[in-house]
Amino acid sequence: MTRRLPRRALALCAGGLLLLSPRLPAAHAEPASPPAAEAWQAPTSARLSSDGSLSDVAGVSATSVWAVGQQSVWDIWQSRGAITHWDGVTWTEVGIRNDPTGAGLLRSVAAASPTELWAVGEGHDGLPYLARGDGAAFDRVTVDSLRVGDWLGGVAAAPSRMVAVGRRDKHPLVVTGTGGGKWKLTQLEEKGTLYGVALAGRSDGWAVGDTGRRPLITRLSGGRWKTFHVPDIPGGYLRDIHLDGPKRALAVGGVYDDSGRAGPLILSWNGKKWSRLTPPGGDVRLYGVTGDRKGRFWISGVDLERPGEAFLLRYDGRTVRPLRGAAAVAPRTIRLQSVAYLPGAGTVVTVGHVVDADGRYTDVIERLGTSERAKP
Repeated sequence: MTRRLPRRALALCAGGLLLLSPRLPAAHAEPASPPAAEAWQAPTSARLSSDGSLSDVAGVSATSVWAVGQQSVWDIWQSRGAITHWDGVTWTEVGIRNDPTGAGLLRSVAAASPTELWAVGEGHDGLPYLARGDGAAFDRVTVDSLRVGDWLGGVAAAPSRMVAVGRRDKHPLVVTGTGGGKWKLTQLEEKGTLYGVALAGRSDGWAVGDTGRRPLITRLSGGRWKTFHVPDIPGGYLRDIHLDGPKRALAVGGVYDDSGRAGPLILSWNGKKWSRLTPPGGDVRLYGVTGDRKGRFWISGVDLERPGEAFLLRYDGRTVRPLRGAAAVAPRTIRLQSVAYLPGAGTVVTVGHVVDADGRYTDVIERLGTSERAKP
């Protein structure tokens, strides 16, 4: 019987769409030139320890990709966060210099530049965990105003600025930091939790989540976070958002029906309002979203009717269609929890985990070659 992963052990985040560990052979290096059409490449692994999973990925370039997650997810005493980096040839695990105990788990990672990286999650001490990377290693960052019981699920970064989102006392929480080490905590009045966040600049961004009953979207404008109107979707929730420009954004999550079964939810921003898209049918869960800033988006998740196949959705501004990898021979479920587009490489990287018939987790990295040319 497949075991359920405890909520504490693994967060299905976004945010946005990345980090990893050990080594893979040079045969898995990024292709020298982008493929002419969309094509799945051979799956790989960061080779985390037993029961490992990757929860988020962020791409700087074809030779610099970061992913984060957790190892030994079933053992509360042995579990620890994982940070891994792809240099174009191998995945190598990267440590946290000033904290030998490490994070309990890491949910989200963001890159403002090759030397300005951020990761958030949960510490073994019960406090929210923030770590800053310089391209070689990470250091834990202490924010005195955070306390036990606060929860962080997503992070985004721009030069000299980071924003992490989550929850405090049943209300959405936004943590903003600057290059000078100054921190600001904002707690919104409406009840709910924020899971994903994206920045379009130092003073413009979006964050998504849910109220427990409906989707929740907040917008950063004029230095303030304010709740933004969204379609009335009872049972809806959002887990990730990607900004593809001031008039293009996509937010993804799901909707619970009266029977408790969840289906996919995709909301599209056109510069004026959020509208609901119609995804393909099926027992689908959506977790992460990325884009190429040319109007194309890729959404990661799992199709529970065909769980042994890697699964993405592609949206070109007109239609949403599934992209499926090869079917597995042995029974297994592939959950792709985050996705990132690598600029200039024509490659989409998506990370998550594989669950075998005995309920064991193994981290997985899937890649999709795409055409660099955006269709009108």
